[in-house]
Amino acid sequence: MRVKAQWFKEDRSRTPEEAAGVMAFIIWRAGINAVKQMREADFDIDAGQPYFAFMREVLVFMAMVADRIAYDQLEGEARGRFTTEVALRVADILEENENRLLGPAPGRSYRKEFIDLYNMRASDYATFAFTRDGPDFAFLRYLGACITALVPPKDQTWAMDQMVASEGPDAVESIQKGMVGLFAPPSERGARRRPVSGD
Repeated sequence: MRVKAQWFKEDRSRTPEEAAGVMAFIIWRAGINAVKQMREADFDIDAGQPYFAFMREVLVFMAMVADRIAYDQLEGEARGRFTTEVALRVADILEENENRLLGPAPGRSYRKEFIDLYNMRASDYATFAFTRDGPDFAFLRYLGACITALVPPKDQTWAMDQMVASEGPDAVESIQKGMVGLFAPPSERGARRRPVSGD
């Protein structure tokens, strides 16, 4: 997936919230790409609730990856603002699409369901390592376990391998590319820099 995260105007530093808006869009597009690739690999992800259940797990995973990368790019307070805003923006995009494709659900909030899942998964993802090379095997395997629980029985045997070997690393690469330059000073934008990350 091609990722563009370059500011149209490069004359000022951007706030964590502005950067989060860009990252939320990148995460959403990467999530759509993950569904497409899973379907091309003959996994059944039906339109409707199964589609959005898959998306929620992948979006949470990518938001966690963005937060880990931000660890080395932002000070604590700014990182907190960035991470919070990414989660809220992704929740907004998800809710907009669920409302449009599934219709409003009386008594439910798609946005709240995503945020609740995000908060629940955050404590588990926090126990896994994330280095300059990306997430450790346990980080990816946890995503695989979450996805395996969602797919039909016929796909469960292969879902873990697909997520650990292909979809997870591809999603991480998209987020790493998107994070490059988001927080660089105006004088440094456009320079080719390797993204750094930490846990």
